This record gives sequence, structure tokens and C-alpha cells, in this order.
Amino acid sequence: MSVTVLKPGMLSTVQDRGRYGFQHLGVPVAGAMDFFSHRIANILAANDTDKATLEITLRGPRLRFEDDALIALCGADLSPVIDGIAVPEGKAVRVRAGAVLDFGAGMAGCRAYLAVHGGFDVPVVMGSRSTYDTARIGGLDGRALRQADVLPIGAAAATSPYPGLAQQLAQSKHSFSFPKWAVNQHIEKLGRSPQILRILAGRHWDAFPGAARDALTSGEFLIGVDSNRMGCRLDGPVAIVGGPPEILSEAVTFGTIQIPRSGKPIVLMSDRQTVGGYPKIAEVAGVDLHLLAQLRPGDRLRFELMSLAQAQALWLRREQEIITIREAVEKHLHE
Repeated sequence: MSVTVLKPGMLSTVQDRGRYGFQHLGVPVAGAMDFFSHRIANILAANDTDKATLEITLRGPRLRFEDDALIALCGADLSPVIDGIAVPEGKAVRVRAGAVLDFGAGMAGCRAYLAVHGGFDVPVVMGSRSTYDTARIGGLDGRALRQADVLPIGAAAATSPYPGLAQQLAQSKHSFSFPKWAVNQHIEKLGRSPQILRILAGRHWDAFPGAARDALTSGEFLIGVDSNRMGCRLDGPVAIVGGPPEILSEAVTFGTIQIPRSGKPIVLMSDRQTVGGYPKIAEVAGVDLHLLAQLRPGDRLRFELMSLAQAQALWLRREQEIITIREAVEKHLHE
């Protein structure tokens, strides 16, 4: 089973949870920017939550399914269509062999995730199928999709999920079928402006003067046009200054907010480096990282300080929500 790339889109890469256990060797984690949408798409496609998906950025690809397939789309609304007919997001979708998935205008969010039952079966490199294109590691030859690429699909489960959808498709003239039910793929709505992101005080929070901390939590920032999978550069009303000079390089993570000499914050993302030498004023709470990943250049955001205990409680609540979604979907797998 495979998918053929007819048009690659702006930036379409194979991703999973990331490449852990190699940061001490200087190998970045990479992985899905919006891990929440990645997981939900896999649940809908009757996969383990870490099967490799296709991360689609802003302008989507055109893909042809060479075999019947079960797919799901979550994350940004990039106006997906199959053979010219709008296809729903947040649902399991059975696709007929030869059908073409295409994308149109971006309505909300930045990154969509395409999961296919069986996952995209690219080689595992250092425990992950994620693409880190700077070093040409993982994914499909370590790079974004190109025209005429062929993406292999992994083996399907012994028992075909959603048999009713397969029967519905067989009896229909349409290129795809889907159920009436859907999951709430976004507990927070995309497209809020400004988007509120909750943060925790970072390692060097107390080393910054009160005016700098206030500027971070009271100002409104814009996502810079030079933002990418490595980091988001922010433009704010005032420079955040007065903190410590450059420090000895130390570990950083997804969501670390660094303050370079310019005073313009940088929020590190999936393809972040393993260490950094700029002071770390704050960390974006893990529960909000998927919202950050969905912001486009020019989008507005604000930061709201919270405690570690609050962040942990929100994370546990999110994990329970994902368990609830999985349990709800599993009730339909044999229908």
C-alpha cells in the first residue's frame, strides 16, 4: 500500500513523537509540532498514537491513494478535498483506491496532520521516523516531500476497523465514506487572536528585572516571518532587557523562551538545538504547545504566568481527555 505525491505542498514531512535519547550526542528531538493533533489523528485511524503521520504546513500537498485506505485529518483547517469534494476533519475516513486528496485555502491554524491506518512506513532512524531535514535524518530520505515521491503505508491490523465504512464505500459511487460521529479534535478553538499561551517561570526568571518580566506577561507579541520548526521569533512592543548576558550553554526543551541580546524572545520548537546559550526567562506549559504550533507568521499572542502545580494539573486533565477520546472511538471500531 502506498500514497503517491502529485504535488508536495509548502512543507510536508513525516513525523512521529520524535527522536529521544540522543540529545547528549547533539541530535535534536524533532517530531510533530502539534503532538496533540498528531495523536488524535492516529486514534481516529485506528493506530497506536505514535504511528508516523504527515505534517502539512500552510499549503497542502496533492496525494493519490494507490489502494483503499483508512485516514484521518486533524489540526489546522486547510480546506481538504477528495476528488473535489470537501472531506471532514476529526473523523475516520475510508478512501477508495485512486482517490486524490488535495488542499485549498488555510482557514485556521498552521499545521494539519494526516494519519493513515498502518502509519507511513519510512525507515526508523535512531528510534524514530521523524524528519529532521537540517541534517537529512529520518522521514523520507531526511527531507520534505517532493513531486513523484511514493510514501509506503505500514501493514494494516488483522481485523479491518470500521467495517461499516468499507461497506458504505463499496455501495457508493463516491471516493470516500465517513461516519456521522466526530471527535472534538480541538478542546481550545484555533484562530483566537490574540492566542493566550500559559507559561512557567524559567531558570533565569529571577535574574530579569521586574520591568522585563512584566513586559513578557503584559505585552502582545507577533509571530515573526522568520519563524520555523526550530523556533518562533517574536516581535513585541518593547525589548525585554536587563537580564543576564549570554550564559554557558545548557539544555533547552520544546517551549523554552530565550532572550537574545536583541531583547526579542525566541520560543524553541520541535527542531530546536539540544543546548542554548541565551538566558531562559520562561517555558511554555506543555498543555499549550499545540496551540503555539498552530500560530502563523503575523498571528498575535499573549503570555499568562502560572505555577508548576497548575501546569501539571492541566497536563493530567489533557491526558484524561485523550483517554476519553480513545475510548469513545474504540466503541465505533467494529461498527
